[in-house]
Amino acid sequence: MAISSTAKNMRDGSLSIEDGTGSPISMTVQYEEGNFSGDGFTEGQKEVTVYPDRGDFMSLRYTNQTYPTFSFEAYLTDLSDATEKTLWDLVNGTGAFAAAVSTLGASAEVLTYKLTWTVEGTDHGDSADHVLTLDDCRLSIGISEGDPNKQAISGICYGTVGGS
Repeated sequence: MAISSTAKNMRDGSLSIEDGTGSPISMTVQYEEGNFSGDGFTEGQKEVTVYPDRGDFMSLRYTNQTYPTFSFEAYLTDLSDATEKTLWDLVNGTGAFAAAVSTLGASAEVLTYKLTWTVEGTDHGDSADHVLTLDDCRLSIGISEGDPNKQAISGICYGTVGGS
């Protein structure tokens, strides 16, 4: 199979976030520019330590697990709502996400989510869409006033990273 000859852009992506319940509480992010960004993805998600022999390179070894980070922005249309899903409520476990369960389990102290970034491929002749999944992500939110007002979501992935 050949690599796609179609460069993908912000029109091809979508972000969905879901909790850890049996029938996940989920939302597809709306009103966003398409600026998802991730960093720190490495083979094995491990730090690498150099072991020198009297100052010269001897070997490399995996040590501690690393935790990729990501961010995206969305236009601010609502902060909180009892029934409609908002990013504010998702991050804070309030409103429509008050019953959210951490992907780490029902007894977990920290609320985490699964984030899925899907990039359309089949509409461009690819054999499949391209999907990146980030498990057990802790999210934070920032808001800024402007034209338009925005929400900035950032997160750290503490679980597995998968791509297809």
